Amino acid sequence: MPQIAQLAETYSSQIFWLLVFFGITFFFIGRGMVPKVMDTVTLRDKQIADDLAAAQAARDLADEEEEAWRKRENENRAKAQAVIAKAKSDGAAASEKKIAAAQKRLDKKLAEAEARIAEARSAAMAEVETVAADATQDIVARLAGAKVDAATAEAAVKEVLAHG
Repeated sequence: MPQIAQLAETYSSQIFWLLVFFGITFFFIGRGMVPKVMDTVTLRDKQIADDLAAAQAARDLADEEEEAWRKRENENRAKAQAVIAKAKSDGAAASEKKIAAAQKRLDKKLAEAEARIAEARSAAMAEVETVAADATQDIVARLAGAKVDAATAEAAVKEVLAHG
């Protein structure tokens, strides 16, 4: 095989060109491009770290502002509850005063009505006694044919009404 026989003759020139090619590649890529890529990666890592730090600072600020807002909100809620409680108590007190005044008026009207009823009852009883006494005189006169005077008839009616 002639290819294998040539191998020994071209072996040294292939190694030479291999070393030349890798040397050029090393200097061109390793010394020229890799530092630029590494600088870019370092710059990018620094930018990401700075962005993360800024984001954390913004988050911390937002948390502080949220906490301050919650505190203000809780204080405002407590103030509103106090205002509501005061309004309820004021309303209850005003209602109690109005109810007490209305109750006084009703009690006064009730007392006046009871007094009028008592007067009407006593007037009615007097009227009933008078009518009963007149009726008693008429009944005795018709049934017994006797005449009873008004004072006797009134006394009999009062006695019957007192027991009845």
